[in-house]
Amino acid sequence: MKERCVVIPAVKKNAVIPDQLVKRLAGVTLIERAIRTARAFAPGEDVFVVTDSQEIELICARTGVECRRNSDLRFKSLDIVTELREALAELARDYEHCCILRASCPLLTWVDMEDAWKKYLRTGADSLVTVKSVRQRIWNVRGDTLESLFDEEEQQFLVESRALIILRLSLLGEKRACPRIVPYFLNERAIEIQSYQDWWICERLLLRRHIVFVVAGYPAIGMGHVFRALMLAHEITDHKISFVCTRQSELAVESIARKDYKIVRQEAEPLAETVLAQRPDMVVNDILNTDIPYMTALTAAGTRCVNFEDEGPGAEAADAVINALYEGGRPGGKLRCGSEYFCLRDEFVDARRNVLREQVKTVLITFGGTDSQNFSRRVLDIVEPVCRAFGIAVRLVVGPGYAHREDMESHVRELGNPLLEFTWATNVMSRMMEGADLAICSAGRTVYELAHMRVPGIVAASHAREARHTFARPRNGFAFLGIMNRASDARIGKIFLAMLDYGNRARFFERQSRLDFTHNKARVVGMMLDILKKQA
Repeated sequence: MKERCVVIPAVKKNAVIPDQLVKRLAGVTLIERAIRTARAFAPGEDVFVVTDSQEIELICARTGVECRRNSDLRFKSLDIVTELREALAELARDYEHCCILRASCPLLTWVDMEDAWKKYLRTGADSLVTVKSVRQRIWNVRGDTLESLFDEEEQQFLVESRALIILRLSLLGEKRACPRIVPYFLNERAIEIQSYQDWWICERLLLRRHIVFVVAGYPAIGMGHVFRALMLAHEITDHKISFVCTRQSELAVESIARKDYKIVRQEAEPLAETVLAQRPDMVVNDILNTDIPYMTALTAAGTRCVNFEDEGPGAEAADAVINALYEGGRPGGKLRCGSEYFCLRDEFVDARRNVLREQVKTVLITFGGTDSQNFSRRVLDIVEPVCRAFGIAVRLVVGPGYAHREDMESHVRELGNPLLEFTWATNVMSRMMEGADLAICSAGRTVYELAHMRVPGIVAASHAREARHTFARPRNGFAFLGIMNRASDARIGKIFLAMLDYGNRARFFERQSRLDFTHNKARVVGMMLDILKKQA
């Protein structure tokens, strides 16, 4: 006697949509999809289809599974075991257990079946039923009014999902009063096609692909990669999104975890192994330069790759490389460089852009999400006495990875300047820029946001790589100091005083007024999704 078989009930008379079992859903008919799922779980010789249809009988013959056709067959109740009793009784002579798989639940996979089977055996149950958990308030109609069936406003119920039932076939000949039935939770994969709306939802879910964002975020490189990846992920709603963080990116893990995405952190294994374990259809790399072994592993697995800010040797293997911050690259078929690919966050699209004021009333100081070298403190000490003398308000903004928060708070208190405001880890950077007349910042993506908001600025690169972000130059409304550690306090102070001049700011403001990044994000996301379609 064999251990298990699969029975697929496929009665066309019981379909809620005409010919639904033989209509193509995401390119595959419901009955063929169910047969494929069953054959991944059990050999074809152990898969049986019970139907009333000659058309389905032909499909079974072509797919190599046995079909038992009865043209008069029609199910009259929801008790599928009772409806199939005759067929199950025959199978009980050859099999110990039977899995009844319903074609109308196409989101069920063979992995679900195998996992349910293991639970069924492990618990020693007589039967297993797939269910989903719902929280509902249940009402009863009495006359023309409603009355609640329960005292509590809301109850949690387990509702059967008619996707899978596993049962011990010997039960059919026994008279056991209370067979032991265990649940298997499907939840989001429990959708049963009972309407055209269900059909539409299932098709969209089956066409969904898995996009994995691989990001790095730690003090040495800042958090810009993480913020950009999250921004792009928020735009993609038709596909599954996961994140992988590099081994040292503890800050990135903390930031992404607050957004409720699935997140995996690289352990001792190579990064490619961590990424491929997620079974991605597309990988979006925002980790700076990639190497050849990493990219070769991804492409060999058939994964599409889009890389950001990648100037490493592995970039050649990507389907597209987007280097918005590097304007001097030689664009090729896969390279997209320049400010037209900078993606603006939604909060800036709706923000109120600044007007040019004759006098500087507010200065913004911000050096990114980490500011590992604490340039914020150095710049504050240079410009704060000048601002105090001229009655200029100072907004000092640091990111979530800033390690000197307590020292800075203490320093701000000691300064005792009522026009000095210190903000840590804001979620509304656009609000910090609204009303600012001048900014002092690092050379990352902040300069593009400042340009959009029309805030002329003084820019200092945190390191040599950032100094190559050539957007932050006078032609776009920024005075560039070079690498911060090479700029003297006297030079910083001199340029700050020069930027207080209305004429200098007016020229920079006019240049920024010509810039527009509002449509870039849609262009970049569209390009990514076009590449994903090629993978399918």
